[in-house]
Parts: sequence; C-alpha cells; structure tokens
Amino acid sequence: EAGVATPSVPAHRLEGIVNMGFLRNAWYAAAWADEIAAGSPVARTIIGDPVVMWRDEAGRPVALADICPHRLAPLSKGLQQGNTLRCNYHGLRFNTLGECVENPHGPLLKSLCVRSYPLVEHQGMLWIWMGQPAAADPVHIPDVLGFTVDAPVHSWVKGATHVAANHKLFEDNILDPGHADYLHPLLGGGGMSRSKRTVEARGNQLYLHMWIDAWASPPIMAPEFADPAAPTDQWIEVWWHPCGAMLLRGGATPAGRPESEGIDTWTAHIYTPETQGKTHYFYASGRNYKVDDAGYNAGMAIGLKMAFEQEDLPMIEAQQQRIGNRDLMEAGPQLFAMDSASIRARRMYDRLLAAEQAQASREAA
Repeated sequence: EAGVATPSVPAHRLEGIVNMGFLRNAWYAAAWADEIAAGSPVARTIIGDPVVMWRDEAGRPVALADICPHRLAPLSKGLQQGNTLRCNYHGLRFNTLGECVENPHGPLLKSLCVRSYPLVEHQGMLWIWMGQPAAADPVHIPDVLGFTVDAPVHSWVKGATHVAANHKLFEDNILDPGHADYLHPLLGGGGMSRSKRTVEARGNQLYLHMWIDAWASPPIMAPEFADPAAPTDQWIEVWWHPCGAMLLRGGATPAGRPESEGIDTWTAHIYTPETQGKTHYFYASGRNYKVDDAGYNAGMAIGLKMAFEQEDLPMIEAQQQRIGNRDLMEAGPQLFAMDSASIRARRMYDRLLAAEQAQASREAA
C-alpha cells in the first residue's frame, strides 16, 4: 500500500468551492486502483470537489484539485510529465504536492498552488481524504474489501457505474435487504422481508443482522445444496460506514445445521457522492464455493451486474425523480419497521455532519 503524502503548501483559494453538505473528514472510494494508470490523468468529482488522479513515476497515486488557478481550466485535460502535471491551456506545471513548479508567464507565486488530497491504495481501491489532511489516518479506511485480498481469482468479481440519485437512497436500499424478495428474482427467496432483525451502533458505524429460520433458499443459492428444495436457515449481515462504504454478508445452511456447513457470500457496496443527485457506485462480490470455476464466476459477474444495474438502479433513479431536490425525509415517507436501520444510519450521518460543521465554524471564528 502507498503511504499518505502530506501537502507542504497552503490550499489554493478555490478549494472547496462547492459546499454540498457532505462529511469531509472521511475516506471516500475514489476509483478502483487499476482505473488509474501512469500517464493517464482521470477526472472525478467527489462530494462536489473536482479532482484529478494520476500516478507518479514510482506508481504512487496522486490526487490534486482539478482546476488550474490561472483560468480555472481542468488539469485533467493536461499532460503528465514525469512527476508533474502540466496544464494544457497555458503551460503551468504542478508537482505531486500541488506546488506550481513552472510558470512560463511569471514568478512561482504561492497563490498558484492547488490543493493536493491524501490518496491511498488499499485492498485494490484508491481511497481519498477530502477533509483536513492532518487527520488523514489510513487506519480509518473502511474494511469492506478484505474478502478480496489473496482470494482465488475466480472467486470474486467487481464493477463500477455512475448513477443519477443521492447516495443515501442506495445506502437505504442495502440496509433493507428485504427488497430483494420483490425486486431481485434470483437473490430473494421470499423470506428476507419476514426475517428477525437487530440493529446496533458500533462507534460511528451501524450493524444490521437478519436471520431467517427454515425457509426456501433464494434461487441463486438453492442449486448449491444436495436437496435444492429443502429449507435452509439464512442470514444477512450489513456493516454501514458514514462515507457510503458498506459490506453485506449473506449465506444459508441446511435448516438446523451450523453456518460453517453452509455457503457464504460477501458483497461490498460502496457509494461515493459526486453531488447530491449523482453517485459513484463501486461493487465487489465474493463467495466460499466454486472458487476456482471461471465459467461460474463469469456468470456471477453477469448476474450481479444485472441485479445492480438493471434492477436496483432504475428503481432508485426513478425514486429520486419522484423525490426531486428534497431529502427523502422531507418528502414525508410512510415508514415501516424494516426501515429502522436506514433511518438510524441517516440520523447518525446527520449528527456527524452537524458536529463536523460546528467544529469547522469554531476553527474559522
């Protein structure tokens, strides 16, 4: 894993030009690590901030504000030259810390610096810290992709897409796995919405546990048992992080048998806000069966892509259109017991955001 470079220059006056009401002191998933290659800067907007990501000559990931201080042109349309990035509009050149190291038109002023963001490669993902650089401790990167580390190559799949809806609507969706009984014919078996549920806060995280006794297996799991029609005990666990990173564990075992005798799956759902109405969605899913079956893995990739991108996404994007520019809670939804986890997550997020903004106001006074 790459370390965190602490900027040695003041942030440019244009940093944080958009205050979208998001937590800033958090690690956000910015890209799969293999999305960013040397010599190919990538533009991405994270919680309203335009960012350009690239790799230096040693392969270390770099993130700068994607805005040249001269005419506000995007640096992502520039050229990487060694360990620097040149603006392709008027030739200003910046190093990995955001310092202007070449100005063809005058002196190297401090006002020509751009913000650099801590960017860390961890478990195949690039994580970016959008808040105070001094607080960027990689130990706080959410552990949602651990199941992919050292896993057989054909035991897991990954993907990413861009969606037109607020990140919280997608987080609500994962904190209510019961929707699979209706929206996902292969993933839901009719028992999830009848499960026993517990929800608990674990520090600044939320944990949901669901258990289903002796119920028909979901269609995607049933063929893995000796008797596909026999009832199974099933479980769902969800870990939610305020930055939108979530881990869902789901499995089943023959009714009355230990979990260790059944099948297990792990799916990371990671929702990084672009703006209030758009979200970067990264996902990865692994399992403990057929881990060396390339054909099955390819089929799993197709099935999950269909479930996430053809079932979840159209529904949630349509939901966003009905809600409009309001927050879900402002629109007055009629809530059920199954909504308890998502409501608690929203309240926790609001508390953390309020505390962060109050701290920022005190420091600015």
